[in-house]
Amino acid sequence: MTIERLTNILVTVTLVEMMAAVGLGVPLADLVRIARNARLVLQAAIANYIAVPAVTVGLLLFFHAPPMVSAGFLILAVCPGAPFGPPCTTIARGNLATSVGLMVVLAASSALVAPLLLRLLLPLLAGNEPLRVDAIKMVTTLLITQLVPLCAGLAVRHWRPTLADRLQKPANRASALLNLAVVAFILSTQFGLLAAIPPRAYAGMSALLIASWAAGWVFGGPGRQNRKAMSLTTSLRNVGVGLVIATGSFPGTPAVTATLAYGLCEIFGSLLLALWWGHAALRGPLDVKSEKPLGAASGGSMS
Repeated sequence: MTIERLTNILVTVTLVEMMAAVGLGVPLADLVRIARNARLVLQAAIANYIAVPAVTVGLLLFFHAPPMVSAGFLILAVCPGAPFGPPCTTIARGNLATSVGLMVVLAASSALVAPLLLRLLLPLLAGNEPLRVDAIKMVTTLLITQLVPLCAGLAVRHWRPTLADRLQKPANRASALLNLAVVAFILSTQFGLLAAIPPRAYAGMSALLIASWAAGWVFGGPGRQNRKAMSLTTSLRNVGVGLVIATGSFPGTPAVTATLAYGLCEIFGSLLLALWWGHAALRGPLDVKSEKPLGAASGGSMS
């Protein structure tokens, strides 16, 4: 079994477990309230499906990235809804309800939107290489690894809340252990490739991460806690989904390395930002409880 195949299996198992664990902790009523806020959903869609992919394409063209490297970055650019968003929002003392709702909405919608965006954007950066993804296979993969386990967790939370409460803690522990295993495995097997990435590439990744924070902040709505939630949700692309797509569509290519590299960059960078925001909130006036979640505003409005 190849390293790429083993990585694909480990990441897939981790992603399925994480999405089920997320569903177990989200009351359906809270999710419906966020989803009904048309303005919030629209602004999240603009930040995640227009702003971030557009900036990604612009930076890749500016840095003259090779086609396969571009494919890796584009895969992450079109896959929002990472389960790391709510924990980072909690650390940052942002609006957790908004973060959870947006994460679920984006994770579910990406199963259909991500393949369409890839078919549209990959030809712009393909050069002479045939960069193609099997849209049907990609949709099927996203449905199985992301939407189905998420819906299963939501169903258990809605219909059997007592069972969901019992499963929540062991599910969260399993998620933590699996994520540690994935990071350790990736670092041990891909360290040479990651270490060979030139500083210029890390400068580009840093620029993309900062632009993602900015897009989330601009479209975050009123209040610092709401903006923190949108910024972190927007910057944290779904690395698990990205790796499943990259290892399945472009195995053994720089696309996988690019996905790994930016995935690690965005996670550690956003975690540092969350820690800084959380520390600043503790030192300054804190009024998190007085600020309503975006989806809880009267009449479904953010104002």
